[in-house]
Amino acid sequence: MELLTQFIEIVLHLDKHLAIMVQQYGLWIYGILFFIIFAETGFVVTPFLPGDSLLFVAGALAAIGEGGMDIFTLMGVLTAAAVLGNTVNYQIGRFLGPKVFHWENSRFFNRDALIKTHAFYEKHGGKTLVISRFLPLFRTFAPFVAGIGSMTYARFTIFNLIGAVGWVVSLCLAGYWLGNMPWVKANLSVIIIGIIVSSLIPIGWGYLKSKEA
Repeated sequence: MELLTQFIEIVLHLDKHLAIMVQQYGLWIYGILFFIIFAETGFVVTPFLPGDSLLFVAGALAAIGEGGMDIFTLMGVLTAAAVLGNTVNYQIGRFLGPKVFHWENSRFFNRDALIKTHAFYEKHGGKTLVISRFLPLFRTFAPFVAGIGSMTYARFTIFNLIGAVGWVVSLCLAGYWLGNMPWVKANLSVIIIGIIVSSLIPIGWGYLKSKEA
């Protein structure tokens, strides 16, 4: 319970914690951020890691040159992390195959999210890899489902690149351009909560629609 409380504290005040990490680790922060984005998109068991809010805050820190961070280097590193993460997730899905739909829910595996993502994938096809970049949980499961569904690697790579570039560049630049406006800086923690809540709204809406159906 204490670890969960600490994690929530870090996510909700990501601006302060990430700024401290940049000061402590300098340019090594690129590697740390790479690993977080890679893990969040690459492993089915880590959808809880920060994604949207992390990109926004990292862009805001790059705007003031915190720790020598450069916005173009940041976007390049994190785009590579997002592409590679999805690629690993896709390959895991191909290796495991459809049998994963019979796994039970656990602390490290959300079967319900997998099934919902699969239904979304069946409806929207390759576009799921682009749309899901902006949706927590779906972002982690979409490449996994694409691998299970045996989408060709060439087609997967095209949608993977488009989704990764769109997701990373849009949120990093939003942080870069807006993150250091006085009002935004004064209310950054509230904005982080807003980003998290707004990204969960489509999932909640989909859940309610499915319950009605």
